[in-house]
Amino acid sequence: MFRPLDRCLLVVLFLFATSSLFAQTSSTSNPLANRENNPYSKYGIGELQNGNSTVLKGMGNITSAFENPYEINSDNPASYSFLKRTTYEVGMTASTRNVNGGGSSYTTGTATLSYLTIAMPINKNAGLCFGFKPYTHSFYSLVDTIFSGSPLGETVRSYNGDGGLNYAYIGAAYQYKGFSIGANVGYMFGTVNSTTQVASIDTVLTNRSYTANFSNYTRVGGIYWKGGAMWEHNLDSNYTLRIGGTVTLTQNITERLDAYQESVYNFGDTIVNDTSSYSGESRGKLKLPMSYSIGAMLVKNGNWSIGVDYTATKWSGFNSAPNVTMNDFVAKSSYKASIGGEYTPDANNIRNYYSRITYRFGLYYGTDYLTFQNTQLPLYGLTLGASLPFRRSFSHLHTSLDIGRIGTNTNNLIQETYVRFSLGMSFNDLWFVKRKYD
Repeated sequence: MFRPLDRCLLVVLFLFATSSLFAQTSSTSNPLANRENNPYSKYGIGELQNGNSTVLKGMGNITSAFENPYEINSDNPASYSFLKRTTYEVGMTASTRNVNGGGSSYTTGTATLSYLTIAMPINKNAGLCFGFKPYTHSFYSLVDTIFSGSPLGETVRSYNGDGGLNYAYIGAAYQYKGFSIGANVGYMFGTVNSTTQVASIDTVLTNRSYTANFSNYTRVGGIYWKGGAMWEHNLDSNYTLRIGGTVTLTQNITERLDAYQESVYNFGDTIVNDTSSYSGESRGKLKLPMSYSIGAMLVKNGNWSIGVDYTATKWSGFNSAPNVTMNDFVAKSSYKASIGGEYTPDANNIRNYYSRITYRFGLYYGTDYLTFQNTQLPLYGLTLGASLPFRRSFSHLHTSLDIGRIGTNTNNLIQETYVRFSLGMSFNDLWFVKRKYD
């Protein structure tokens, strides 16, 4: 059961996490406040988000074969059957990003909710999980200028967008003799808004200027699922081998698009707004691509583990029917290869707190799902992490640091270097315990 201090910490972190979630999705007078201005999030369905736990982020996201009786691995639902206690987890990520391209650079950052999950063992062979995590995020604010060739004279074009997709799910798993299968089934939902503004900056036409706004409002909602499997084998009394994998088939979810064109006329002393075009709501399907992962881990029980992971996604199966601009610049496929591990000096040493801390590391390399000028964006990074146990408890405070890079300056593209610090907490409790005495 939770001690009073653990309960207080859980309540405080939960309230802070949920307030961060609402702060991110609400409108604000300053569109750059608490937003990470990422030019690449303009394309496709936005920047893919890492909704894994802080523990897994510190290990390079080697999720396919990871299980822990006191931690949740929502990326492979087969891991739920190995849980020994009801576990509550919440995490947040603060990140900063340096964007470099075209001879200039800037730095931007944000802080937001990473995940919120609760999982529990149903019996010694089955587990259940409820969770919420972001799937994609989009926020960008870009400007370019046309100095000649425009009928409006010198013209500035502004590109602005925000939104993203989220995933709320329920998962379950069952194991038999070390082999476990599981699945997450949930609702994928969200909105993505984008606006392009064209305005004259010709000083001669300042008092007779014309501005055109082109806006798309995309809403998405539908059932989405993911399956997983895991096999665990004890090599001897000290070592365990685990092999796992996940699969997500091509899935169609409902998409609705509203497209507007607005004209703004500046007559010097009067400004007139006119919605010159509205296509009405267009409905269709957003086809999300097939993805799979496979991995293996070698574990020295209670001391250390090391693993490898490979994930691939077939983006040639991606398609947006109502909003065809989402299909632009999407690659045929993407992949990521990772290696990571963790080390606990002595988990049972109650006299030395530092010996019960778990230390983690990881490396990853792959490609993003976007491609420009026949150049697919490379993606690579280094991760570090640690879990600090609460005294006399299975609960932990988790930290991770992810230092990586996406993109390239080749072919006049943009290169982004990011640093992401994640903080998470896990609390454990006993549910469904049969009474020994009446």
